[in-house]
Parts: sequence; C-alpha cells; structure tokens
Amino acid sequence: MTQLPSPDQIRRAPKVLLHDHLDGGLRPATVVELAEEHGYPGLPTTDVDELAAWFTAGAARKDLVLYLETFQHTVGVMQTRDALVRVARECAEDLAADGVVYAEVRFAPELHIEQGLSLDEVVDAVLEGFRAGSQGRGITIGTLVTAMRTAANSREIAELAVRHRDQGVVGFDIAGKEAGYPPSRHLDAFQYVQRENFHITIHAGEAFGLPSIWEALQWCNAERLGHGVRIVDDITLDPEGGATLGRLAAFVRDRRIPLEMCPTSNVHTGVCDTVAEHPIGLLKDLKFRVTVNTDNRLMSDVTLTDELARLVDAFGYGWDDLQWLTINAMKSAFWPFEKRLRIINEVIKPGYAALAGG
Repeated sequence: MTQLPSPDQIRRAPKVLLHDHLDGGLRPATVVELAEEHGYPGLPTTDVDELAAWFTAGAARKDLVLYLETFQHTVGVMQTRDALVRVARECAEDLAADGVVYAEVRFAPELHIEQGLSLDEVVDAVLEGFRAGSQGRGITIGTLVTAMRTAANSREIAELAVRHRDQGVVGFDIAGKEAGYPPSRHLDAFQYVQRENFHITIHAGEAFGLPSIWEALQWCNAERLGHGVRIVDDITLDPEGGATLGRLAAFVRDRRIPLEMCPTSNVHTGVCDTVAEHPIGLLKDLKFRVTVNTDNRLMSDVTLTDELARLVDAFGYGWDDLQWLTINAMKSAFWPFEKRLRIINEVIKPGYAALAGG
C-alpha cells in the first residue's frame, strides 16, 4: 500500500496560497505586544496561549457574522505604520516557514486609518513588510487590496489597488458580511478595475448561495471565487453517486473558474461539521478548479500544511492530488504568466517529484 504524505513531508512541499487574510493571521504574541505598545485596551486576556484559544473558540461559532467579530482586536492593534510593517513581515516569515513558495495575502486598507494613516500609507507599510519578510526566504507574495462590502468606499479602494499595482498589489477583492450585500452594489468599482486591465477576486458563495456567485461572475466579472463553496447547491447527486450540474455549476467548471476553498474556516463558519464533509472532495472529483487555502490562520489555528494534511486524512489524497491542487493554485494566481510557469516548472514539480520519490 502506498504511504500517504505525512504532515512533516507536506510542510517541506512547495505550496501555493491564494486566500489568506493579513488581519486573520497574526501571531498571538504579536497581538499582545502591539496592544501593550500602543495602549489598545480591548483584549480579553494578555496571556498568549489563552488569547490564541480565545480567537479560535470565538471564530468556531458556526456563523460568519460571529466569526468576523474576532477581527476587532487584530485590526485594533494594526493602526500604525510600524505595526503594519511588523505584521506583514511576520506573515511572510510564517508562510515561508510553512513551505509556501507563492502567496496572495489580502487586507482592507480602510480598516487601518483610525489613527491618521492615509490609505496609501497603509498599503505602503504592508508592502514594505512583505518585502522585508520575503527576502531570502524563497517566497513570493502578491498583495490583494480588499474593500468592505458593507461600506461605500469600494471605488476609492479599487483606485488605490490599481495605483499600487507596480509595487506589489496584484488584484482587488471585496469581503465582509455576504448576505444582504451582493457584489453588484460595488459594480462601479469592478468596472473600473476591468477597464484598467487589472485582476478581480470576490468573496462569494461562502455564507450565501448561488445568487451571490452568479452576480460575482456575470455582473462583476470575477476571475476567481473566494470560497465559492455554495456552488454545490447547483449540483444534484443521484443514488448511484452520479452528478448532474446545473447551468451555473457547469459554467464555473467549463470556464475553469478557480475556487479559493478554505475547509477549516468553513467548518468554523458552519458550512459543514467536519473537513470530511466539506464539498471540496466532491468538487475535486468533478474536476472543478479547486485550490486549498487557510483564510485566517490565527482564527482557525491552521497552516496550509494543516489544511492539506486534513485533506489527506479525510479523502486519502496522495502526492499526485496535492501537486494537482498546488498547480491549480499557481495557474490561478494573479502573478505574471511567465513567472507562474517558472514556479510550476522549476519549484513545484521538482519539489513534489523529490518528495514522492523519497
């Protein structure tokens, strides 16, 4: 019997991450230190281990809106230039230590201006931190600038993203409470990004269903779907295990629209009860363009190694499956085409071949 990849082996494998929130991935010790340094009073505890447990327990309440409440404290300590540089630098260091060779990390600049930073200063600080943390560590980071779908600043944030496209920003996103805030509310921002020949990914089909996915694709021209897990609502299974795809699901699969899937986070927000029940297994079997992501490493107490190891446990995935998922992600990145090919051919394929052969 072929031995399945172990967590230690997976950690050494070259991995690609497309959906990771900067304010959802802080080190617990950093949250405590920044709160003390900047006089932030709101933490429930200053014990590092207790705080880490509090974040995970708070996020795992089976509801996206409740899940998002935990971010008030991480955002609360990310209001100065030095704090933003530090958090971004540590993010790059942590991802590199986990074997991630390419990552797209997203954040919402409008949440970090409470102490007087301009939107451009916020983006500059984060980009500086990513550059410092990536240097010499074998990781490339592209930044995704996110607008909050519950606010009315999306056009301004879209312009901000485009303004920094040559400094490391690779695309534009909207995030936040999904129900009641459809992507089409921000149509002007998306049309601006399209006119600028820039990239779009949209949180859609996480806590709300097919209409959100349809609007993201057909109104707003999303190139990728953040989560997109509810596309399974357009797939009918027969008693023999056969699958019939509805028109939207067929469109997503036929067009090879990438799904930025985050299994552990989806368990915490109530999409399913266990990773083994997550639709990623079905969607991979049906050959959707599935990618695997962390979403919020602090809140879900997870690394990309953990996510892949849980899929190995749940679905018996071997090295070929993990490489397929990784190449899916690299193909779907917003990095320039020739650089994507280089990472696939010179980093990912040799890396997996060496591990599978060993």
